[in-house]
Amino acid sequence: MKQIILTLCAVVCTLTSFGQTPNAHGDNIVGVYMTEYNGDKGKVRVTRNADGTYNARTIWAENPYDKKGNRRKDVKNPDKALRGEYIDNILLIENLRYLPNEQKWGEAKIYDPNTGMKVNASAEFESAECLKVRGTFMGFGVTLRWVRVEE
Repeated sequence: MKQIILTLCAVVCTLTSFGQTPNAHGDNIVGVYMTEYNGDKGKVRVTRNADGTYNARTIWAENPYDKKGNRRKDVKNPDKALRGEYIDNILLIENLRYLPNEQKWGEAKIYDPNTGMKVNASAEFESAECLKVRGTFMGFGVTLRWVRVEE
């Protein structure tokens, strides 16, 4: 009897912790992350929209100035109206959706300010602190790792 109770407790604990991965809930993605891409370090804030989707926006850049000492802008943005945005305020991902059956985020585009391109975006946690963000275009892709930090 004691062994049956211990076995049941073990099963319940396993089932309870099974869904507790960082990918188990859509809002787990909300937070601030340290990023690095092509030698540029920055911070990105992921927020939840009213419709349940998520946006990711740069909030800090390690080197926000060009060689002349001017603040760097998003000069390669295909939307000419956004070319005046400073690099520490660029919308990188818009309307990212949580896909509960796959326990990851997707169905959005990620913007690369280095090239001015938007490509397909997906994201999932490798660990509680590391969000793997993938941009793909025509079967080719780049995987970035965003590390969660305190605000």
